[in-house]
Amino acid sequence: MPEETRPTYVLVDGENIDATLGSMLGRRPRPEERPRWERLLEFVRERWGQPANGLFYLAANGELPMAFVQALLAMGYRPIALSGNSAVKVVDVAIQRTLVELRRRDADVLLVSNDGDFVEQVQGLLEGRRVGIAGFVEFRNLAFSALRDQGLETFDLEYDMRAFTERLPRVRIIPIDEFDPTQFL
Repeated sequence: MPEETRPTYVLVDGENIDATLGSMLGRRPRPEERPRWERLLEFVRERWGQPANGLFYLAANGELPMAFVQALLAMGYRPIALSGNSAVKVVDVAIQRTLVELRRRDADVLLVSNDGDFVEQVQGLLEGRRVGIAGFVEFRNLAFSALRDQGLETFDLEYDMRAFTERLPRVRIIPIDEFDPTQFL
């Protein structure tokens, strides 16, 4: 019987990623411009060699977006639809609570967000497990950079995880060995 592999929980802050895409594009992203969420689970399975359990947090004040929820389920995510007082960032609170609970479990964690509201909880997970943050490097809260020395792995959704089918209009620092002038002509 094979030794049981510890799981990785992939926590997706869908609102944060969508808002970041919106600011990049200067408008609401079209469906084809959004990440292919199944690629994140595939990336973790391949990169860390472990099962990946996707938790996708979304604010659902009022109506549940059933088509999107069904798509998430088909991709292997567990949608977590939240509601609450408009003064409360329900997705952030739920992710923070989940990160705290994961400290009590034998599991690794990949957080998909650029939001600095999770730095304290991510730091609390770093000892004894793999922990990663995925998002857009130019939008990632700088406090996460300090955690790299403590073992935090960082991934870019587009460049590392290949989560998009279309190239995004990003400005980034390009290592000269990766520079391809045809991308600009």
